[in-house]
Amino acid sequence: MTKEMEFRISVTGDLGSGKSTVCKILAERMKAEIVSIGVINRKMAMEMNMDAVEFNKFIVGKPEFDKIFDDYQRAYEDKEGSYIVDSRLGFHFVPSTYSFYLKVDINEAAKRIMSAQRCSECYSCLEEAVTKINERRQAEQIRYSQCYNVDILDMDNYDCVIDTTNLTPEQVAEEMIKKYVQYKTEAK
Repeated sequence: MTKEMEFRISVTGDLGSGKSTVCKILAERMKAEIVSIGVINRKMAMEMNMDAVEFNKFIVGKPEFDKIFDDYQRAYEDKEGSYIVDSRLGFHFVPSTYSFYLKVDINEAAKRIMSAQRCSECYSCLEEAVTKINERRQAEQIRYSQCYNVDILDMDNYDCVIDTTNLTPEQVAEEMIKKYVQYKTEAK
């Protein structure tokens, strides 16, 4: 990739698919800023003494929270430079980005989330993690459908879908760079 080529992507996907880890790798390699709605979301959940599932259920029907997330993302549509929008709705709010969806098997997702030991996502066992991850995903899907008329599980929304179940974060990052460069080359 040439220095002149800006790197502008949005990344979403299944919970535990490795989005945050891959975004960190990409940011370092591509000298890009990470715009992470998940970080903001988890921070707000902690400030309200809630876990991620409770917080996502809590903000259903409270558009003032969504407006915070939405406006933060929208600002990047006209921003210059290289950036990675790590957000469920990044493809929607920053449509000029090349959008990726990262998929993962639910059991692998639960193992990854448990091993990350995030204080906002603590689970006592794999079964509980799978249940909570499914609940959170369902709450997100309902909220985004109601608020934006967007189905985040419709793969037609994304430019590229990658299954991360059996890939390392480095392999996923390499595949994403390859797909992005191919897209930019074909767009010329």
